[in-house]
Amino acid sequence: MYYAHSANRNNDWHQLKRHLSQTAFLAESFASNSFLKSEAQLAGFLHDVGKYGDLFQARLHGKVSHVDHWSAGAWMALLEYRSIAAALSIQGHHIGLQQLDKQSLKRMDPQRLKEMHPLGFRVSESNANVLSDRFYAECERLPLLEQTVLANDITSSVSRMLDVRMLFSCLVDADFIDTEAHFESTAEGKKHRPLGLSLRATDALKLLQEYIQRLETQKAGKTPTKVIEIRRKLLDACLDAAQGETGLFSLTAPTGSGKTLGMLAFALQHAANWALDRVIVVIPYLSIIQQTVEVYQAIFREHYGSEYILEHHSLAGCGEEPAAADDDGDSAPEISPIRRLQLLSENWDAPVIVTTSVQFLESLFSNRPSACRKLHRLMRSVVLFDEVQTLPANLAVPMLAGLSHLAHQYGSTVVFATATQPAFDHLHASVAKQCSRGWQPRPIVPNPHVLFGALERTTVRWEDPRTPFSWRRLAERLMAYPQVLCIVNVKRHARELIEAMGDADTFHLSTNLCPAHREQVLGMVKERLRGGQPVRLVATQCVEAGVDLDFPVVWRAYAPLDAIIQAAGRCNRDGRMNRAGDVYVFMPEDEAYPVGYYEQAAQITKILLRGLKKKTQDIQDPDFVQSYYRMLYDMARPDVSERAQEILNAVKAGDFPRVARGFRLIPRDSMNVVVPYAGAREEYRLLDADASEGLNRYWIRRARRLAINLFRPQPDDPIWCNMRPVPLTRRAADSLSEWYIYLNPEDYDERLGLVTQSRTHLWMI
Repeated sequence: MYYAHSANRNNDWHQLKRHLSQTAFLAESFASNSFLKSEAQLAGFLHDVGKYGDLFQARLHGKVSHVDHWSAGAWMALLEYRSIAAALSIQGHHIGLQQLDKQSLKRMDPQRLKEMHPLGFRVSESNANVLSDRFYAECERLPLLEQTVLANDITSSVSRMLDVRMLFSCLVDADFIDTEAHFESTAEGKKHRPLGLSLRATDALKLLQEYIQRLETQKAGKTPTKVIEIRRKLLDACLDAAQGETGLFSLTAPTGSGKTLGMLAFALQHAANWALDRVIVVIPYLSIIQQTVEVYQAIFREHYGSEYILEHHSLAGCGEEPAAADDDGDSAPEISPIRRLQLLSENWDAPVIVTTSVQFLESLFSNRPSACRKLHRLMRSVVLFDEVQTLPANLAVPMLAGLSHLAHQYGSTVVFATATQPAFDHLHASVAKQCSRGWQPRPIVPNPHVLFGALERTTVRWEDPRTPFSWRRLAERLMAYPQVLCIVNVKRHARELIEAMGDADTFHLSTNLCPAHREQVLGMVKERLRGGQPVRLVATQCVEAGVDLDFPVVWRAYAPLDAIIQAAGRCNRDGRMNRAGDVYVFMPEDEAYPVGYYEQAAQITKILLRGLKKKTQDIQDPDFVQSYYRMLYDMARPDVSERAQEILNAVKAGDFPRVARGFRLIPRDSMNVVVPYAGAREEYRLLDADASEGLNRYWIRRARRLAINLFRPQPDDPIWCNMRPVPLTRRAADSLSEWYIYLNPEDYDERLGLVTQSRTHLWMI
């Protein structure tokens, strides 16, 4: 008798032939709507063939360690079944996808690995015939595949690498689930987790439409008629476009037109029409995610429960992917409500997923098992990208190629929504080199000019950049308004302007404030706006997307055009003024920008404005926005940027780890710091006390409200004197990012947030 896993709590050992059979069944079912079906079944049967080796069986009894049980099945898939993709998936189901090239494939040979293993492991059995004989003694020989992902051609591209990841996803999720079922067994036998809820798109759409109708009734008399009419037109356009076939779509609509609910209506109607399985909403910022989830829960929770909407991101308490190789997978996780949410998050087994662009894109291009296991859930799904102007332009070509292939090969639909649609179609030819269909989305609103013209709520006044404003001069202008918002490019500017103003009616928002603090400030600002009280807000870009503010006057430092348009969306947002709101674009005397693409895009804005006449500088005109993006892409060339070329070179080489590293959108040298915000002192005290027990997901869910993100300081930076690390538990050691407790309450200012003498220069960015 050969075993896959050691004894569970009922003292039952996991028979290997049953594990292989069940993994194959699950993997095939996950790929059932795609051409990967037979290859996924093959990968499931062969993935643990190496466990038929005597050395691995000894490892299960604790007699040896560091045994490679994955390479044998990979070699068998390659040699006997001519399946390169299955071989890569089997090889990577614990150590991650590796390289797609001839030399790397040859190195799967157990005889070679016996002589020199790259990880220092021992192969479970170097004689492949011994393993295959034992395997076929228990399992039937499988037929040769009629269709494979790669056949005999190992030419690599973004689309081909995504096909491998999809197969990999089916395998690793099946393996995880069957292993989990063994360790969660009861006296009656293996206990598979309950499946996630179904979408029920038609019924969900009715609930959404009822919610929209209630909103209209509640705001009757408060919202101008033209705004209500535009929102109805946008909703109708979304429902009409949802009748179209699956594929790529774009949604260009002005701020305040009901875009967020409109595109959800599109998704549900589209899913109902084409029997799609889920809706995935991809949002750039955690602050917008929180608002979006609250709205969605208000619509659906009462009818479908808390598991209908799944929130998944770095601070949702679901953890990150393990960084270290897992050579056995033997664990028995505790099932609890928090654990249940984590299980659903691991493979996105829910009807509606709300996640960040970082989580989505890093997973789409990852090589790690736990990050990729959710990817098969993207098949036959509607993926909604909101605020797409925030997506990294220097990664546009591989990103668009991956999403285009997802839509056209796997029956999914991808929607790019924004008020400032980037000219991604300008990159169609470059994308087509990596994915034959290129990037040609269909517009959900055929003529967005109508929406923008009807919702023209502001007048933009471009101050001459050759006459910059000192902070004192700008403060004097701002103090003349009872209610005004001023947005600057860097946190240092926000601090200097706050100090120049120095009155009690001026508030501040930046990422130096923890989420609980920002929420409290936003609440006070909104209350003052509604009550007509004096309120002046100085902020960084953190208020430009998804933050519902409505000021009569907005000042914005020169920036990328899309940032200026987003800032203007905070002015006369609901169109309640009997005249247009005023937006002033100014140049600070101390010109500064976040380094890199942002700075380059800001310079393009100035160049574009100098070359156009005043009457053509209309930020409400989509053609003006397109002119900006065309000029930006022509000059910045995101398709040939250094980072894009680095990734495309890795794609050409079929190097999965290099591609994954290239798509890390947030530097790994950052850390989370829980700060002593006075408005949540009791929460801070409890978190500080509980931190001594070590990191766990429940603690993280509580801590996210008081956490800010910092780049790792230098070892000799004095800030370390005021930070205590939260200890890692054994289970958290490989899966959770670093957390610290900030100890000195005097460094957390009630207006400015965390202010220290650190050489990490909190205020320099």
